[in-house]
Amino acid sequence: MTPPLWLGQTWLAPKYLGALFSGLLLTAWLAFLVCLLATLLGVVLTAMTESRYLGLRSAARFFISVHRNTPLMVQVLLWYFGVPNLLPEEAMLWLNTPHTLALPLGLEPAWPSYEFLSAWISLSLYSASFIAGELASGLRAVSHGQREAARALGLRPWQELRHVILPQALAYVRQPLIGQYTGAIKNTSLTMAIGVAELSYRSRQVESETLLTFQAFAVATALYLLLILASQWFGHSQKPIWGASR
Repeated sequence: MTPPLWLGQTWLAPKYLGALFSGLLLTAWLAFLVCLLATLLGVVLTAMTESRYLGLRSAARFFISVHRNTPLMVQVLLWYFGVPNLLPEEAMLWLNTPHTLALPLGLEPAWPSYEFLSAWISLSLYSASFIAGELASGLRAVSHGQREAARALGLRPWQELRHVILPQALAYVRQPLIGQYTGAIKNTSLTMAIGVAELSYRSRQVESETLLTFQAFAVATALYLLLILASQWFGHSQKPIWGASR
């Protein structure tokens, strides 16, 4: 008895599995850079929202509102298609020309493509608006008595923040932050729309070349799942920053 056609086409060829793995590595690298920049921007936005100056508070709230309340895909497309219209032609020509960076030990990594830079910036700004909210919630969760106790001990404002407030705030928001970082990994899939060769882009390429739709997207789904579970395990396994604990 002849088996159904799909049973004879179960496995993807090694070169296609390699292409998907290459997309996974780019996804992981992009997500890492997004989480790093978004966290730094989130700290700045949190400081602005907690500032005594109305102008800084208003600017931070406007930034957060714009990025939270508009579709992420629109933001990605705006940075890729819209921002170039504001840049000089020479700048865009330089960005779209391959370059290498001269580093010690003879290393010459390639300069990121404009597609990658657009994806990195747009995803980072979007994630930062949510991370800022999580950090602000953590700061507000620390009781006022903790601040008063720190002042009674003679701690300076920066010492109060470093040794008393921030460790407790980070303990409160550790789980939400891991959730935001997980979301950043999934959001990288939207960058296939601007040609970033991450995992979703690669899976679409493999599907187009092999016509093995289920296999291509099933492998991509499994790789996304492994990446997200690994990141969650890593986040939960790390000791709280500065000894913070709940």
